[in-house]
Amino acid sequence: MILHQISPYIRVAMDNIEDGPWIIQERVLFDYELLYIMEGKVVCTIEDIVYEGVRGDIFLFRPKQRHKIIKVEGGRLRQPHIHFDFFYTADSEKVKVSFRPQEEISAEEYNWFRNDIIDQMPVPLSSHLRLKNPIMIEKMLLDIIYEYETKMPFYEVKVKGLFIQLWIQLLRENYWNLNPHLETNMHSLMHVKQYLMHNTNKKVSLDEISKNSGISKHYLVRLFQKAFGMSPIQYHNLMRVHAARHLIQFTTDPLSIIAEKMGFPNIHAFSRFFKMVEGTPPSFYRRKG
Repeated sequence: MILHQISPYIRVAMDNIEDGPWIIQERVLFDYELLYIMEGKVVCTIEDIVYEGVRGDIFLFRPKQRHKIIKVEGGRLRQPHIHFDFFYTADSEKVKVSFRPQEEISAEEYNWFRNDIIDQMPVPLSSHLRLKNPIMIEKMLLDIIYEYETKMPFYEVKVKGLFIQLWIQLLRENYWNLNPHLETNMHSLMHVKQYLMHNTNKKVSLDEISKNSGISKHYLVRLFQKAFGMSPIQYHNLMRVHAARHLIQFTTDPLSIIAEKMGFPNIHAFSRFFKMVEGTPPSFYRRKG
């Protein structure tokens, strides 16, 4: 997955405030930009599609993507924003922020265009997102700007980590937008997860989980799989192995006693289950202890 490879470089991070008329004429960027509307309104045209930006909206501009931004009259405009690369490269520090259309880009500058990897993300990302949880994104963005501007020791690494948190939150926002039924049922799904985590000392059935959650079995399996990438039973098996592994590593109890504590009839059934889920026998972790 492309997310595992990301090592971002933050080129510019600033909290821009405009009290008077303000416009960014049509341009293309070499890099990416996230622009958040914290106060005021804008009209943003991206590849001939017109969007209205209001408080809580965020815009994502890609490399080579034509766009134009105009402040709507009245009041002030506050727009924290960052320019970034998803990967640090040898020319990352050389690349500048562009304010020109593509036809005015020189042959040398043309090499500065970053490869656009947005379409390789695990969920599709639109150019304009109306955030459901803007306060969280706002805080993350302002934290990046603070670190970038104060330049405390090792700030470069700090802003990388903060950016990754911000990016994951944006992916989640898009994921919830695309799967509103998951968000509606998330409280119930989290209740199911808690139930499974606190009942690792026994085998549970799908009927039992369904009854506890109030969601029909088949719908629960579909929801859980979509939300967490595995079925409720697979998740419970994983939690049982994690709990057993903790006992193996951090207690001196014989494996037969641990098997009994985990609700298995004998050590052979425990060992088969553990190896099926973990890929290694339980004795492997005892040797490591």
